[in-house]
Amino acid sequence: MEDVARLAGVSHQTVSRVLNMHPNVSARTRKRVERAIAELGYRRNTAARSLVTRRSQAIGVLAAGTAHYGPANTLLGVQHAARNEGYAVSMASLSEVTPAAIRAALEHFLLQSVDGIVVIVPHETMLASLRAITVSVPLVAVGFGADERLTVAAVNQRAGAALAVQHLVNLGHIAIAHISGPQDWMDAAARTEGWRRALEQAGLPEGVLIPGDWSAGSGYRAGLELSAVPNMTAVFAANDQMALGALRAFREAGLRVPEDISVVGFDDQPEAGYFVPPLTTVNQGFTELGARCISMLLSDLENGPSGAASVLNPRLVVRGSTAAPR
Repeated sequence: MEDVARLAGVSHQTVSRVLNMHPNVSARTRKRVERAIAELGYRRNTAARSLVTRRSQAIGVLAAGTAHYGPANTLLGVQHAARNEGYAVSMASLSEVTPAAIRAALEHFLLQSVDGIVVIVPHETMLASLRAITVSVPLVAVGFGADERLTVAAVNQRAGAALAVQHLVNLGHIAIAHISGPQDWMDAAARTEGWRRALEQAGLPEGVLIPGDWSAGSGYRAGLELSAVPNMTAVFAANDQMALGALRAFREAGLRVPEDISVVGFDDQPEAGYFVPPLTTVNQGFTELGARCISMLLSDLENGPSGAASVLNPRLVVRGSTAAPR
């Protein structure tokens, strides 16, 4: 830093202000310092800085199911928000959600001296493990329900499912099936509960439920099965990939969407608007979810664990895959 200050013709403190994005530096001085940094190839000594601040400026992010759109984009939202706050991200992805794998991943983060941990594994095993493990740094759980020991950032999955079902009810559908995700995933269980509750509130009987595994293949198999169900006119799929598989199955069975059967998905992945027909779906707001998550983590880092919950309401995106029943 002293070399940079000498070349730029400024004080050591001014270089420090530029590096820390302090606002009280003129644009002209900032450019001069940045030119000196580039010319000298200067990089901050993060190890020395950590000794002074007792902060690593890094967070650990533990995720699972990242092959699927929802978990992957929640992870991207968290990474983007962390970078905007000047934090590096160390990521670990679980191939299987077991207590041993969870404990090993959390221990790995602690050995790296991360300032905090974000968990994107809304799974029953994960919740049980977090209740049994004491972590020495702030931790935010994404997608969990409110819990007295956890700081939580989540999307209201039940409300999202209710939006999907109510849209179909408003169109006049009375036989509404559900292709669910795996029920040991908390998001899937909440969407199934939201589907049931919305039907009950509308005074409708519970429709056919077929479990899937988040994949388009499981949606396709469920769609073939649902094609043989009489008088069924609508399907709510727990994610867009399963909805995509169901659309193909219905086409092969000779059912037109939305003329013969309406389909609603969940996630609003970028391709949803280009399905045939374009898919009505639920948008979760992953960018906002990531921003809230990092904001809560930094707050807990400054003030101690809060146990607070920030819940984001999703929104329905209506496209061409839904219509009134014939």
